[in-house]
Amino acid sequence: MVVEGDPAGRPAEVTSYIGRRHEIAEARKLLETGRLVTLTGPGGVGKTRLAHRIAAAVGRQFPDGVAFIELAELRDPELLANLVADKLGLRDQSARAAADTVAEHLRERAMLLVLDNCEHLVVACAHLAGRLIASCPRLVIVATSRQSLSVDGEHLLWVPPLAVPREVGSPAELANYESVRLFVDRATAVLPSFEITEENCADLAQLCARLEGLPLAIELAAVRCRSMSVRQIAERLSRRLSLLTMGSRTAPERQQTLRATIDWSYSLCSRGEQLVWERASVFSGSFDLAAAEHVCGGSGVERAQVLDLIDGLLDKSVLIREEHQGIARFRMLETLREYAQDRLDRGGERLRVSRLHRDWYAGLIERFEAEWLSARQVDWVDRLRQDHANLRVALDFCVTDPADAVIGLRMATRLDDYWGIRGFHTEARLWLDRALAAAAPDAPERAAALRMSGWFALLQDDVQVGVSRLAEAGELLAASADPVQEAYLAHAWGMAALFSGDLAKAAETFAEVLSAFRAHGELRGELFTLFIYGYTLGVGGDPGAGRAMLREAVDTSSATGETFWRAWALWALAQIEISDGDVDAADRAGKEALRLERTFGNRLGEAFSTDLLAWVAQRQGRHARAAMLFGAASAIWTMIGSSPSMSSEFKRPHDEYLKLNRQALGEPAFQKSFAEGRALPSDLAMHYALEEDTAEAAVDSERLGPLTKREFEIAQLVAEGLTNREIAGRLTIARRTAESHVEHILTKLGFTTRTQIAAWVARESVGPR
Repeated sequence: MVVEGDPAGRPAEVTSYIGRRHEIAEARKLLETGRLVTLTGPGGVGKTRLAHRIAAAVGRQFPDGVAFIELAELRDPELLANLVADKLGLRDQSARAAADTVAEHLRERAMLLVLDNCEHLVVACAHLAGRLIASCPRLVIVATSRQSLSVDGEHLLWVPPLAVPREVGSPAELANYESVRLFVDRATAVLPSFEITEENCADLAQLCARLEGLPLAIELAAVRCRSMSVRQIAERLSRRLSLLTMGSRTAPERQQTLRATIDWSYSLCSRGEQLVWERASVFSGSFDLAAAEHVCGGSGVERAQVLDLIDGLLDKSVLIREEHQGIARFRMLETLREYAQDRLDRGGERLRVSRLHRDWYAGLIERFEAEWLSARQVDWVDRLRQDHANLRVALDFCVTDPADAVIGLRMATRLDDYWGIRGFHTEARLWLDRALAAAAPDAPERAAALRMSGWFALLQDDVQVGVSRLAEAGELLAASADPVQEAYLAHAWGMAALFSGDLAKAAETFAEVLSAFRAHGELRGELFTLFIYGYTLGVGGDPGAGRAMLREAVDTSSATGETFWRAWALWALAQIEISDGDVDAADRAGKEALRLERTFGNRLGEAFSTDLLAWVAQRQGRHARAAMLFGAASAIWTMIGSSPSMSSEFKRPHDEYLKLNRQALGEPAFQKSFAEGRALPSDLAMHYALEEDTAEAAVDSERLGPLTKREFEIAQLVAEGLTNREIAGRLTIARRTAESHVEHILTKLGFTTRTQIAAWVARESVGPR
């Protein structure tokens, strides 16, 4: 399986892979006895692609899958463990350290963890890798870095350049060299008629040798075959290399070679392309066209030209295109980004362009806030997830200068719904507290940021800090006469009362807050309050009033098109209905809540709803199903670092139904079903909870080869040429679920492409199964 979460499985490879059989074999040998293998070598030598191939080669040996964590997008070592947790699909909302969460999650798992591009975070990576190797006995780590991690038990695998010809041979002889094969492969991608001939073989041999066999240098040169002959490329590069080596003797020779090749590629770009290349280096991870137009346009580049200039950089292999939800995004290899950022610094543009970058993402957050209560909620959460790395860069820019810190306060505060839905409570507090420390005492956003910091502290049961922050916010608001902010602060105090079990105080506060929000037309606050006030009344002894308020919340939410608060209101309705004895109504509301929560990846909501559906199953007399759902919910609670005890009004019925379920099944049968439910992959657990595709492999042990029934069905659709979106439509499942299934199939079969799946299906379909 591929681990859950964001793209933590092996990234799709968009070009063919050439050579490295010896290194792959050596890595497999090292992994037979070692649990930490670091691929080392200079930038541009192909460490990342080699790590992909190693993961593909050994992935089937790991029952719990392969997790590929790309670290180039991260600049802050303090957030390393948070990034790994996120990519593993963990949404720990407690105050414990992210490294603890990751270690606990991986402790019993037989998994391959690939940490790619460790060099700029080498100390943090060494600490995390060392801890995980020591505490997770079945975990194996493959790291890529320009330097070793220097961790006990680390095995180093030097990644050399590709083999190059030392003398001119025939075309057939040259084709035996990996460097030549790579050049030919990339050249034919831009010039399909390209081939090794008697006329060009000498120039080709010389070129690959001068490029030292460095894959990135070879690829940058090969794309020039569209407009130059091999001889022209070789001659121009030779002049560039000679000038460089004459000018500097301090850098290692291969580093000089790569720098010269990148310099040459840069010199062949138009001035507009050069400027876009330099300015795009401020992005982290990927970026879209609109962001590029804002950040890279101006000062010599018309915004209307940016698209054409990006096309030029794509043609020259400076940028890489990828697509997400039908939107093209672009990214840059780390080596090329470092080169461009160096030029940006030397040109004195870094501050100006970084401020443009910050302004773009500050504006993006404002649009997110303005459109939050709409049918675009899910799209916005996905959009911000894609740009999370850039949000970090923008926030970091703000907190390094007091003059910009107020913008950082505003950005971090307005991301509160995103932080909460994604479970990034710790990161929210980190950015809020950094911005508060950097901002002036009288910064206009200070009270809101203090309130938000206090709110996230309360959510993490860090009560002392939370109360202190709320009190400080109250002191500031006392002098500001801002009724909306005062209502939000009162709401936070009401939540504190609810968390402490004081339902009467909470209900009294929520009643006042609801009136204030309505008086000032603050719909966002009104929806939250309708949900939590209705829940408080319902579990506090007035189910009729609670039910009415929650139904109003559902209706109000539906009118706006938003789904986040609707899901919470439906979950609260389900708890009231089952307490009142209407099991069918509880089942309907609980399942609808879970469906909506899945669209966001709201793990906290998924935990509450799955747990509640276990109560429903127990009341229906479906005891084995109830135990499996308790197990599935338990896995989610653990994943997010929480438990039913976070709400005393939820924990009491949870404990009662769990006890009844144990008694109904008997301890051995209960433990068996509970363990089966806990072991279900998240997407399959949700299918089971919703009673969708219950014949799915997770609850049906019949297998078709290494695949489950549903996986084999999806493999057949892949073989028919269907995209993930088309598969989702054909099977009436979420696109995310289809993507997860395809990744599971790739990992189980040890493949990297859909074409390989199609070929496997063709072989498996011959004769009776």
